[in-house]
Amino acid sequence: MAIWSVVRRKVFNGCNSSYSSSIIGKSWKCKSSTASHTRYYGALSKETSVFVRGSPVSLPCYLGSSLSSNAIMSRVTVPYNHTFNTSIRLFSSDEGGSVDAVVPYMGESISDGTLATILKKPGDRVEADEPIAQIETDKVTIDVSSPTAGTIEKIVAKEGDTVEPGFKIAVISKSSGAATNVEDSEKKPEETKPEKKEEKPKPVAEPPPSPKVETSPPKEKSRAPPPPPPASGASPREPQLPPKDRERRVPMTRLRKRVATRLKDSQNTFALLTTFNEVDMTNLMKLRSEYKDAFLEKHGVKLGLMSGFIKGAISALQNQPVVNAVIDGEDIIYRDYVDISIAVGTPKGLVVPVLRNVEQMNFAEIEKEINRLAKKATAGTISIDEMAGGTFTISNGGVYGSLLSTPIINPPQSAILGMHSILNRPMVVGGEVMSRPMMYIALTYDHRLIDGREAVLFLRRIKDVVEDPRRLLLDI
Repeated sequence: MAIWSVVRRKVFNGCNSSYSSSIIGKSWKCKSSTASHTRYYGALSKETSVFVRGSPVSLPCYLGSSLSSNAIMSRVTVPYNHTFNTSIRLFSSDEGGSVDAVVPYMGESISDGTLATILKKPGDRVEADEPIAQIETDKVTIDVSSPTAGTIEKIVAKEGDTVEPGFKIAVISKSSGAATNVEDSEKKPEETKPEKKEEKPKPVAEPPPSPKVETSPPKEKSRAPPPPPPASGASPREPQLPPKDRERRVPMTRLRKRVATRLKDSQNTFALLTTFNEVDMTNLMKLRSEYKDAFLEKHGVKLGLMSGFIKGAISALQNQPVVNAVIDGEDIIYRDYVDISIAVGTPKGLVVPVLRNVEQMNFAEIEKEINRLAKKATAGTISIDEMAGGTFTISNGGVYGSLLSTPIINPPQSAILGMHSILNRPMVVGGEVMSRPMMYIALTYDHRLIDGREAVLFLRRIKDVVEDPRRLLLDI
């Protein structure tokens, strides 16, 4: 190692003049660089590689030192006939760069979407995983997140564009601080150039004389009368709806189109039939009022009526497995699990999140899962996986004041339960007329698979469980 350190000092310190020195009794010479020789400089450290018996050894050459072109890749003879090859390799670092923000994978059944909203603009600072745009699909709204922290250089797509997974939305600069410094330094020299260019634009800036020709605006005013022709031309193009005053045309959102298509397909595919019953809510409401405070204190969630109906639906589905089944071609698929979909109305449309393996949940777990999914659905952050599947659906139109309705099946399910508002009505109880809180319930089912007997028994089981929740404890 000592010999190599001496060789290294002699190689780099001796390149400025001819000299000779004794190393282990041998003489060693280095060619000096002349003015005619090319000098090599590096912004960062240069590295000289010395190969000894086929193995590389790195010798640093510091900033500002010069090596002649002959010195590069030169052969130097040292004792014992060992040969050294020297070369230079320049290094540079690039801490900047840009990254593309692209549309993420949207799910197996979703091939494209519409760029609904762009949340950021060029020049805005973004953090990693921060949403910069929103894409509306047939089922859910998906965020396009920034892959890294930095500054948005430019937005490539426009609102309303149809995009697919992998489509570029924006370009993000990683090194915002360094980039701005470089841009500032680049702008300074460029500012001098535009000054020269400004002289050229001066003639180009001759458009001001064009405004002097104020005869053109009158021509535009003459364009004002043409509105009548477009109206006449629009009538043949849109014969379905003649133009009227105080009307406006707005394109349907993808979610609304999807809902409309699925509902119509449901009507065209299934043999829909609806059966009704009514439920006395006295005991369930009494149970709720007595234990709601203790339930909230222990579980951190309010006790609602929906969990009671879900428990009743689970019991009914287990008693009538055909309601939980579905037709697939010429076969019937029976499911030994219960995944209940809950219809939730949102500002953007109807979504149906799924409570999975709900037969294994208690009242508290059901209420917590309903609240979690409902909040995500309302905020538009619910994922496609959380809405996929489902073996049975419950729709509660009573929250909007619906007294009675005939819900439509959510394919590929075979039945849907409709809940409605609670109203006090006169009922005969024990031979006496009493005011009771009553609710109408409706079951729409696919009559190709489910007969009227199974549908009526299904509703009857829900009625029995809701009117007397103790049946759940005794399993009767």
